[in-house]
This record gives sequence, structure tokens and C-alpha cells, in this order.
Amino acid sequence: MPEPAPASGDLTPNRYPGERLGLPEEGTGSVGRVGRRVAAILVDWAIANVIALLAGPYASPAQSWATLGIFALMQVLFIPTLGGSVGHRFLGLRVVPMAGGWVGLWRPVVRTLLLLLVIPALIWDADQRGFHDKLAGTILLRS
Repeated sequence: MPEPAPASGDLTPNRYPGERLGLPEEGTGSVGRVGRRVAAILVDWAIANVIALLAGPYASPAQSWATLGIFALMQVLFIPTLGGSVGHRFLGLRVVPMAGGWVGLWRPVVRTLLLLLVIPALIWDADQRGFHDKLAGTILLRS
């Protein structure tokens, strides 16, 4: 006799992030882990900051907003064209839609707007998908 399905909230915990999504535990196609994700965002922020510093005055409020705008623009432009931001690609990560195929144009916009709010990026599920990725229908994988 088959075992009944677990009741809502009684799901068996993952042994590793991405297991219930059918992803490998390690290597290509596995979920990008926290260390790489943080390093990637730091790389992107540093690049945006350098560009903003070269474009305007140092330590002004306008420079801070310019950094934020450049960071957002880099995300929106590079995710659909390169498969991830410069930081993502440098650290061996790529952003892909959960449904497969091309990430499209709207997913990077939604993902970036939520990323700029910071809090959605700090809320993760058992598969280490940030809330910004869940709402955009994307996942960050190792390439």
C-alpha cells in the first residue's frame, strides 16, 4: 500500500539546496551558494561605484544615486544578454528562468527592482532562492 502524501507543512527537508527542484547537489546546474552570490553583488556594486565616481563628484548624494542607477542598469542589461551580471559571470553563476528558455526582458526588471529594495533578497527558501528570484520566476545556478 503506498504511503500517503505528507500533509501541508510536513514536507521532508532538503538534503541540499535545489534537491526538490531536481537540481544537482554540486557543480554545473546546482544552486549558486551564498558565498558566490554575495561576492557577485560586491563585484557588481564595485563596478557601478567606479563608473559613478568617474562620471561625477566624489562623496555626493548624486554619486550614491548614480551608483544605484548604474548597478540597476547593469543587472537589467546583462541578465538577458550575458545570462547574468558581470559579477555573476565572473563567479561562475547564471540567472535562468525556472520554466527554462530565455530569461526575457521583464524578469530582469522585476528581479532588479526587488533586489534594490534589499529585503526581498535577504529572504530565502530552502533552495536558497531569494524572494526576488521567486517573484521573478528565476533561479541563480552555477555555470
